[in-house]
Amino acid sequence: MANPVVVDLTASVTKASGVMESATVLINGIQAKVDAAVAKAIENGATEAELEPLRALSTELGADSDALSAAVAANP
Repeated sequence: MANPVVVDLTASVTKASGVMESATVLINGIQAKVDAAVAKAIENGATEAELEPLRALSTELGADSDALSAAVAANP
């Protein structure tokens, strides 16, 4: 018979890994939408200076995604 503590811990780790993976996908999707909006804004005449806050947001989202991905990979 499996130890209930081990069973609960295993379920918690599995759930956390799934949540982290889902969060990574979500962050990547948001980053892609920000990048697409920036590209469209440039096409429509926006300047790089006007869009710098969005570019910074995209960079931050990329770093967050990388950190989550590293956490998932380190804790399979």
